[in-house]
Amino acid sequence: MRTWNLYQVIIALCVAGIAFAFAHIFVPRYRAWLKTREGWPTWRIRLALILQRRMRLILFVVIIWPIVWIMRELTWPSRSYLLAIIAELALAWLIIALLTRFIANAFLRGIVRAAGWAWVTVSILNLEDESVRLLDSIAISTGDMRLSLWTVVQAATIVGALIFAVRFISKNSATRIRRNEDISPSMQVLVIKFLQLILYGAAIWIGLRAVGVDLTGLAFLSGAIGVGLGFGLQKVVSNLVSGVIILLDKSIKPGDVISLGDTFGWIEQLGARYVSVVTRDGKEYLIPNEDLITGQVVNWSHTNAFVRLDIYFGTAYGDDPHKVRKVAIAAAQSVDRVLAFRPPVCHIVGFGDSSVDYILRFWIDDPTGGLTNIRGNVYLALWDAFRENDISIPFPQREVRHLNDPQKVADPDESEN
Repeated sequence: MRTWNLYQVIIALCVAGIAFAFAHIFVPRYRAWLKTREGWPTWRIRLALILQRRMRLILFVVIIWPIVWIMRELTWPSRSYLLAIIAELALAWLIIALLTRFIANAFLRGIVRAAGWAWVTVSILNLEDESVRLLDSIAISTGDMRLSLWTVVQAATIVGALIFAVRFISKNSATRIRRNEDISPSMQVLVIKFLQLILYGAAIWIGLRAVGVDLTGLAFLSGAIGVGLGFGLQKVVSNLVSGVIILLDKSIKPGDVISLGDTFGWIEQLGARYVSVVTRDGKEYLIPNEDLITGQVVNWSHTNAFVRLDIYFGTAYGDDPHKVRKVAIAAAQSVDRVLAFRPPVCHIVGFGDSSVDYILRFWIDDPTGGLTNIRGNVYLALWDAFRENDISIPFPQREVRHLNDPQKVADPDESEN
């Protein structure tokens, strides 16, 4: 019997070597063939890449199973028992490896894959009872409650399955909520966050209750942990509460254009801890929610999207100020983004050292399109209009005179000569 076990191990090792050799020859050709498959849909390309990564295990399964069937027909079943177990393990591991590739999160994929491999290995080797007894023997007791490693494994499995279902439900619910135009953007974020909190909390509570964990026994421990976290995570809690306040008072919502200090951009996302602000140059700032509550924030589109912009300029004293005002207003009206139903205005604001100073005010309704660029376009329009109407833009001038040395007084001795 031991001799046949050795034979089966040798056969399995030979099959593994053959599978590796075939994969070494076949995989490069398969990869080259796959590069010629232009026009394939994305899911088919992804499936082909998954098969390529598991080609060695696929070839091992394809080769070893016919050998197991042949040995079962030609000899006693006991002489192929170990080889059959190896084949079953390889097939189960292959199926789990292929299925888990469709999990997008790499960390979660690794956990599910390892748990699946452990479970099928224990099941195929008929070690369920021994494994349960071993895990149940590793336990800690607090009062009347006993928490074993087996209970933790059960709770993790059930909670993990429930959280996976909750993620699917919350993702679809969030998509439907965002499509509802009757709900404001800030209220959409609040409803989505509240729904996720309820679903995830219910999943954890149901999972722990399903394995018989007495939650009342953890009340004191959770209270102590809560106090410790309260002192250690004051900023985190403050940001969470500030995020809820922002969502409730609707002062800031996705799509708003804000400026906070030197940061100017539009809100891309409202998170539980921070607000994502994207600037015109593509930078993304993650601003803590607390800063938006305690600091001064300029929301350019809070009530509406109308924004008034001011630009300053000056003209020479020799130019007619009435004409300058008309030309400046007409120049601003010629720019595309300047609103016509809120006409620009131009006023004299002072008399400078070398120019008459003006302010030109105009309105736009798309601050997300940028402020610097529209100011630049209006300045260019002013420049062109002033050149066409012979209006000069003065600049400070200073006249420097170089005075020669005063004529020297003649020497008396020289005058006598």
